[in-house]
Amino acid sequence: MKKTILMAVMVLVTATVAYRPEAREVALDVPSGTYEMDKTHAYILFSYSHLGLSFPVVRFNDFDVDLNFDAQDPSQSSLMVTIEAASVDSGVEKLDDHLKSADFFDAAAYPRMTFKATSIEVTGENTGRVMGDLTIKEVSKPVTLDVTLNKAFQHPMKNKPALGFSATGRLKRSDWGLDKYVPVVSDEVTLRIEAEFIQ
Repeated sequence: MKKTILMAVMVLVTATVAYRPEAREVALDVPSGTYEMDKTHAYILFSYSHLGLSFPVVRFNDFDVDLNFDAQDPSQSSLMVTIEAASVDSGVEKLDDHLKSADFFDAAAYPRMTFKATSIEVTGENTGRVMGDLTIKEVSKPVTLDVTLNKAFQHPMKNKPALGFSATGRLKRSDWGLDKYVPVVSDEVTLRIEAEFIQ
């Protein structure tokens, strides 16, 4: 019985970390142009393995995204993300303080992290890959995000064009000098992003 429960928990955790909406056709019933992120419906999360015992999920509470969307040719869109390092939030104050310290993000010396898209590849009716440079502590490395456009339509409450995206990616934190406790705490980190935009 205990083994069955443990397996169920492991499956649930894995599914949560690896979640990605299924590909489906989305009509681009929105105009091209600049879109502002809806900060009440936007999330940047990362997860890692802690001794193989659990897969903690950590978020950033303060970030912004500059999106210029090309509805006719999404590959020509532009994207820039800015994240405030001190907004890292694990739900555990002691851990948050450690993550902000020089052992990890060193938020006092390097207050912002950025991701700038360098190319966008359309892979399906509503899927694509966004390649870009992620800069942490003045170190820039390429990262690829698998992106799903969930919906593009006239927002029923705001009465403005709206877009919704989900994105996932994987990276090695040691590439940015964030290698404290590797391999006890996994080097590989899974990213998950959910974001809505309004024109």
